[in-house]
Amino acid sequence: MSEGGVDGAAEGMLAPPVIVLVETQMGENIGAAARAMANFGLRELRLVRPRDGWPNDKARAAASRGDAIIDEVRLFDTLDAAIADLELTYATTARPHDIAKEVASPAVAAVEMAAASGRGARTGVVFGREKWGLTSDEVGLCDRICTVPVDPTFASLNVGQAVILVAYEWRRVVLGDAAWTPFAEKQRSSQATKGDVFAFFAHLEQALDKVEFFRPAHKRDHMVRNLRQIFQKARLSEQEVRTLRGVVAALEGRPTRLDLARFEEMRAAAEREKGVRKRDEE
Repeated sequence: MSEGGVDGAAEGMLAPPVIVLVETQMGENIGAAARAMANFGLRELRLVRPRDGWPNDKARAAASRGDAIIDEVRLFDTLDAAIADLELTYATTARPHDIAKEVASPAVAAVEMAAASGRGARTGVVFGREKWGLTSDEVGLCDRICTVPVDPTFASLNVGQAVILVAYEWRRVVLGDAAWTPFAEKQRSSQATKGDVFAFFAHLEQALDKVEFFRPAHKRDHMVRNLRQIFQKARLSEQEVRTLRGVVAALEGRPTRLDLARFEEMRAAAEREKGVRKRDEE
């Protein structure tokens, strides 16, 4: 396994899909797409006639630390040239285009592309213009359609958003474990024993009795049960029990660790002063 928890050998065997952007109007959207690709392990970005030309400073700025992708961008005059060396391509669109092609969600498309990549085929996903997406002819150049199950009342996605959805689903397939995360919950101290928890309850209830919290008196048992249930649900750790007992002790006015530390400092200072006076007297 690699440092991040992914099997590096398995990941290296699957060539990520190529991302193709057609006539993207804003450099910022190209940069956002590159950043999304870098986040999820996609490496090759191809541009078909970007409106503002290439290279583009706004694209580089928006890519954040995705410079490696920006540096290797490939330019094409036509979409068919951009996908000529690919064997399985998906046209992303929110509209049916009245074309008889297989339609897949990003999750399904990712699985299909991984399977194709495992057989040695190169894959790609094509994204259209910000304003109107891909034309029907451009969709027709691709093998299948990929569409995101968005709310139909507002189906428009920013190019960078669309790329990140596809890239994320690819990454999930590569990981092979939907529950995997790059880091786990911070290790807690051991769970407190029942004895420690019961001792905390006794301490807390004693402190609350002193301030007459449990009123009226005939409801005390019921209130105690409810209070204990709150802490029982938390499955307190040893450290949490110690902290809570410290809180109760502080509210009771008992000496805290800080108070004890200050007392020790004062005692040490008094001892030093006593030693100085003794030497002066000698």
